[in-house]
Amino acid sequence: MPIHSSFPERLKGGAPLYTAWCGLPDPSVAGILAREDFDAVTLDTQHGSIDFAASVQAIPLIAAAGKPALVRIPVGDFATASRYLDAGASGIIAPMINTVEDARRLAAFTKFPPVGERSWGAYGALALTGLEPGEYLRTANDLAVSFAMVETREALAIIDDILAVPGIDGVFIGPSDLSIALSGGKGVDPTSAEVDKALDHALTRVKAAGKIAAIYAVSGARAAELSAKGFHLVAIGSDMAMLRIGAHTALAAARA
Repeated sequence: MPIHSSFPERLKGGAPLYTAWCGLPDPSVAGILAREDFDAVTLDTQHGSIDFAASVQAIPLIAAAGKPALVRIPVGDFATASRYLDAGASGIIAPMINTVEDARRLAAFTKFPPVGERSWGAYGALALTGLEPGEYLRTANDLAVSFAMVETREALAIIDDILAVPGIDGVFIGPSDLSIALSGGKGVDPTSAEVDKALDHALTRVKAAGKIAAIYAVSGARAAELSAKGFHLVAIGSDMAMLRIGAHTALAAARA
């Protein structure tokens, strides 16, 4: 059975999963990281420099390593979310979901009827899953996850309502933007006590709804802390950060 079919079940399976985070525009970077011991690879088309064409090339490279691909779309770019699912992505992360209507629009573009309004055109997904069109249509809503990003006071205040929207499989916390929002724009501190309190609240509400809690971690050490809290999916750093760490480590060893 294709790896895509088990991804949502694995997210709820108990052990936390870790995803690489890729923003560099070369698809081979995502393919290389997929060969490491990550559980998934996320392509960041919001803040990263990777575009649609490169992401569509990266998705089969990730799948070839036996890993699911997720894509963070730009703010409000729900139509493109459908295109990434057509290409074979196993999850969509949508930033700045601050209203119930935002959540409904996300679900509309990422789920087929009767849950949503996603239109037919799953060229890459059919190839990667090996499913016949009818079988894919019947199962597609359960093959991929739709994450609403919670990263503002407004989203925190209505997190139960966001989670209640049919087709929203969980939330993805953006701790840096959340720290900016909670501090009134005074600073960026994704590990502050105020952010941690908000994370505990969000995690409690997600688990009460029986859905999936995901989050970004700035480092492996922070990822371990967030996993211990109970998050189902944790993104670790970024490809750019890993490149810099590797360079620093090599230079330090050379000059020791």
